[in-house]
Amino acid sequence: MADPIKVVLIEDSAVALEILKRLIDSSPEVQVVGTAQDGEQGLSVIAQTSPDVICTDLLMPKMDGLEFTKKVMSDSPRPILVVSNAVDPGNDVDNIFNLMSAGALDFFQKPVSGTSMDYEKLKTTMIQKIKVLASKA
Repeated sequence: MADPIKVVLIEDSAVALEILKRLIDSSPEVQVVGTAQDGEQGLSVIAQTSPDVICTDLLMPKMDGLEFTKKVMSDSPRPILVVSNAVDPGNDVDNIFNLMSAGALDFFQKPVSGTSMDYEKLKTTMIQKIKVLASKA
């Protein structure tokens, strides 16, 4: 079997970070190799782990997902999946446009309730998106 796709998760909510990590690690094809709670930490983790795909939140302290995406794409480009409540196609068109313009390849809306059961329902979609992005690396 091929090596798993290496993913770095950047999320400022400790609860959401843990749920996302568990979901991703539940697939033998994908593995979380590092986590961070803001974009600044994320840049350091990426340098250490060299992931195939980055999953980042948009709204974070210190360095938000948009600035982070711009920095990654200028320094060491790799596929970015934005996982955020602020990427609802019905309400957040400006955020989505800005992120995609900065180099993010896709987005995934976190469940509104934030319960692990809601995330579980979306696990297959999220893992599929990561696998597609990894194939573009």
